[in-house]
Amino acid sequence: MKAPLSEILRPKTLDEVIGQEHLTSKTSLLRKLIEQKKPRSLLLYGPPGTGKTTIARIYANSFEEELFSFTAVYHSTSEIKKVIEEARKRPLFSSKIILFIDEIHRFNKSQQDLFLPFMEDGSIVFIGATTENPSFALNNALLSRMQTFAMNPLTENDLLQMIDLFQSKIYSVTISESTKLKLISSVNADARNLLQMLENIQTMGLKQVDENNLFSITFSKCPQYDKDGDNHYQLISALHKSIRGSDVNASLYYLSRMIQGGEDPKYIFRRLIRIALEDIGTADPNALEVALSCQKAYDVLGAKEGELAMAQACVYLALAPKSVALYKAFAKASEFANKSSSACVPNHLINAANNFMKKSGASKGYIYDPDTTSGFAKQRYFPEGLQEESFFQPKETGFEAQLKKRMEYIKQVRTKK
Repeated sequence: MKAPLSEILRPKTLDEVIGQEHLTSKTSLLRKLIEQKKPRSLLLYGPPGTGKTTIARIYANSFEEELFSFTAVYHSTSEIKKVIEEARKRPLFSSKIILFIDEIHRFNKSQQDLFLPFMEDGSIVFIGATTENPSFALNNALLSRMQTFAMNPLTENDLLQMIDLFQSKIYSVTISESTKLKLISSVNADARNLLQMLENIQTMGLKQVDENNLFSITFSKCPQYDKDGDNHYQLISALHKSIRGSDVNASLYYLSRMIQGGEDPKYIFRRLIRIALEDIGTADPNALEVALSCQKAYDVLGAKEGELAMAQACVYLALAPKSVALYKAFAKASEFANKSSSACVPNHLINAANNFMKKSGASKGYIYDPDTTSGFAKQRYFPEGLQEESFFQPKETGFEAQLKKRMEYIKQVRTKK
């Protein structure tokens, strides 16, 4: 059976690798380890189709130790453990074996513990490859025993080189420069996807590819999005920070990425409501009402029509004045309350629910604020013995400017002799 194009063109040495110059250059640590024949456990992580498996294989095959390759998608930890133990029993067992596990994040952290004893006694050199953020997906004990290398997304120039390699070594076909760029834009910087497209050209026997027949070799690309992975957290973080930074266009862009990726609308609205409270707060109290109203509109309309309500909330929040005065005030108040939790509530603020409490002094001396001329009574609200704190510090802009004036007026009335 004919091997797929990805295997036919797979580089055999670091010099043949396209992209990832920070790993393949003459001065890189990876190359030095290979040249000096010093195999060290390592982890390669990055987006799909960036060459993790290729570089891992080149590295593993550069040493004399026996190589065992597995993928966490198909193999169980019990299978891997059995192979390792059988290899260690062989009469000609060398000092080390190299163990390559692709998609290592598919094993949970307890399963990853399997490899620790073998790494600890030096009997295996462990090589892992993952698309997930190692700090979240991998056991800390495992990470501490490996050198971690990040893989960069392939650039437009990298992918152009792959097309040129295909044309010169595999199949002679004419592709215009503009068509090449459109082909590249359809593959999400994934070399594997690009090679599949090129293989389609060869399969269909095309001698020329232009904008008229480009669609016949491409497939509708799925948004690069994993609702449980890095993309999920990176995009919601980018959306939040874009709204906080009042960049309405970037906010709409990241919102669209999440919607197209199939993100749960409830998750998006929860974050938008949180932004209305955390980043806008009392600078524009209407922001919370807008976010909640848009969520209700979405529930009534559903997707696809309801997405416009989500976009409206996004735009309003992005353009609203920002303030974290409320967020900071509540954090300070919570910390102060935790430190002074034993302070007694002043008697005049305690409700006299019965005669016993009334005789005990509850409510005695309390002044009903609305009955005063100014509307603010000259009485203490903090517990006795505690210095009155000023947690809420509104800004001079937006609705908070009005709040600040009101706070100053109340303070003036209550402190006036």
